[in-house]
Amino acid sequence: MKIISIANQKGGCGKTTTAINLASALSLNGKKVLLIDLDPQAHASLGLDVESQDSIYNVISRLTPRKLKVADIIQRIENQFDIIPSNILVGTLEQELSDEIGRELKLKEVIDPIKDQYDYILVDCAPSLGILTVNSIRLSDEIIIPVETSRFSMQGVAHVMEIIDLIKDRLGHVVTSRILITMFDSRLRHSFAMLDTFQKRYADMLLNTIIHINVKLKESAVMGKTVASYDKYSRGHKDYQTLAKELILRERRNVDLRLDPEFQPFSHKMQAMVKKELPSMFPTRFSISAPEAKSVYVTGSFNDWSLDDSCRMAKNGEGWEVSVSLKPGIYKYQFIIDGVWIEDANNPRKERNSFGDINSIVEVKSETAHSFETSS
Repeated sequence: MKIISIANQKGGCGKTTTAINLASALSLNGKKVLLIDLDPQAHASLGLDVESQDSIYNVISRLTPRKLKVADIIQRIENQFDIIPSNILVGTLEQELSDEIGRELKLKEVIDPIKDQYDYILVDCAPSLGILTVNSIRLSDEIIIPVETSRFSMQGVAHVMEIIDLIKDRLGHVVTSRILITMFDSRLRHSFAMLDTFQKRYADMLLNTIIHINVKLKESAVMGKTVASYDKYSRGHKDYQTLAKELILRERRNVDLRLDPEFQPFSHKMQAMVKKELPSMFPTRFSISAPEAKSVYVTGSFNDWSLDDSCRMAKNGEGWEVSVSLKPGIYKYQFIIDGVWIEDANNPRKERNSFGDINSIVEVKSETAHSFETSS
């Protein structure tokens, strides 16, 4: 059996999405899986429509008036997929365990009696590097660090690696570290540039599978379902199925998959993608005059209307600007100035959206994209 922590103290990296849907995908591949929600925000529990007054807190805490065994709180999600839920009380364990002897072993002590009932145990860690995350890593054989292709994600990996090294040095516990690229947007040149950077810095740690940005992953979480049960034909489901099969094959063969003929080495695969995609993407410059603004983004159909780091606009005098590399096509967009969505007043191409707002429209053409500019 294998125990895997899914951890990154940086938010918005797809940590909980990975925990939920990897657990589901492993179970669909015939594995019995337990997901431990160790995040006081209980996002994995809520993302699976599980709300319970009883949680891992009632098992670990010595102060709780309702002391339970771990078997008492396990809930079934899907066939062969169980969860140990979390709630806000789990956050108090950080302080409660701070003065206890052997505090880094508390999770291991309660999980050891049941671990042989499962093929995989996944732990959705809190978005911090405190005692609970140390407990999870100490329990685990491997750690998966989900990272999105943004300029801030490198720092998140470095912080997790520092904790892993500290646990190795002080506790003598060694885990295998893997990096999973998540929320990958193949429409943005920036994504391929960051992919190249990750490969150069962390080639030995990168998983072959890439999780692409997919709206079905967000929708399924809102509905309290796994993406497999919400839309089994979606790109998100296919990506997590691929990840599950990669992990199973790694464990079965206990080899570096870069030497396996069924898996092309990630570095070669990435280089081929970069070589193919970068020439077909063109920088599109957006700018707006907002001298009093504190933060400005441009967002649209090209990045799933998210506040993507690559679309954060930089101040230039009294204006703001950013260059976004896009494939040829027609895109809808708006500016977000200090949280307020507005249209591009100087762009005549517009259409009303379903919310009653106005979307501005830009067409990126291969022969003209490099010189397109919008300003307002």
